[in-house]
Amino acid sequence: MEIINIAVIIFVAFVVISIFKGWTIVGQGYEYTVERFGRYIKTLRPGIHFLVPWVDKIGSKMNMMEQVLDVPQQEVITKDNAVVTVDGVVFFQVLEAVQAAYEVSQLTRAILNLVMTNIRTVLGSMDLDESLSKRDTINARLLAIVDEATAPWGIKVTRIEIKDITPPADLVVAMARQMKAEREKRASILEAEGTRQSEILRADGEKQAAILDAEGRKESAFRDAEARERSAQAEAEATRMVSEAIGKGDIQALNYFVAQKYVEAIRDLATSDNQRTLILPMETAGVLGSLAGMAEIANQSFGKQDTSNRPKAPTPFDTDPREGR
Repeated sequence: MEIINIAVIIFVAFVVISIFKGWTIVGQGYEYTVERFGRYIKTLRPGIHFLVPWVDKIGSKMNMMEQVLDVPQQEVITKDNAVVTVDGVVFFQVLEAVQAAYEVSQLTRAILNLVMTNIRTVLGSMDLDESLSKRDTINARLLAIVDEATAPWGIKVTRIEIKDITPPADLVVAMARQMKAEREKRASILEAEGTRQSEILRADGEKQAAILDAEGRKESAFRDAEARERSAQAEAEATRMVSEAIGKGDIQALNYFVAQKYVEAIRDLATSDNQRTLILPMETAGVLGSLAGMAEIANQSFGKQDTSNRPKAPTPFDTDPREGR
């Protein structure tokens, strides 16, 4: 009886274990590979699945979600022999669970080693300035190389980002001095350019002012010449008219002409800048007589009144220079 009881217990335990081994649940975002006697037969997607107990087993549980790997720091020698410390991060996603499970061993380790090797290759082909200023170029080159290399593994490398590139401390100090010198150089160039532009603008302004001044003097000279020409024409016309009047026997025209010159001479003497005292070398009666002659000519010219019955006004030629002294 004891043997039978033990056998029943063993059978029940076998059945229970077989039941537990005959089904499995695959979580969302995962895929399981199934092996029968060590050979891959199918892939289980999210949900509940039944297996043949003791014959089928779960081979690999693959995470199908996008994953991230931190690339550890490593020292890299650039093209110009500068030693920098570089680290980064990799984003990838498993697309084919079978290939990721059976085409490569230790998938994450393989990806990390591949990325670290290509970081040294890419940065080794660039000098320090390029490696510090062209992060996007480095990331793009790494992504293209690593994604192509990992395609047979059934994964997709979505992004590779360089987190930090750290030059040595002495190199950082030298770069700071270089940057300061470059900024001072740019400042000097900008200052010189500003001075140059200022001088150009000032010279251009002086040129325009000289041109305008010359134009003004040209216009003024032209107008002065025109005024002198008109004055000379008027003077010539007056002289002609006086000559014609004298030729006709009109002595009043001559008196008018002489009186006009006489008054102009007195005016020039009176308005001279150096004149303080005005001495008249002729009598007042002569001046008044000349003015009267001028009025007589004006009356005759405009016909305002008949001058035939009026007495003849004295002229400078009719008065005795000794009168009134």
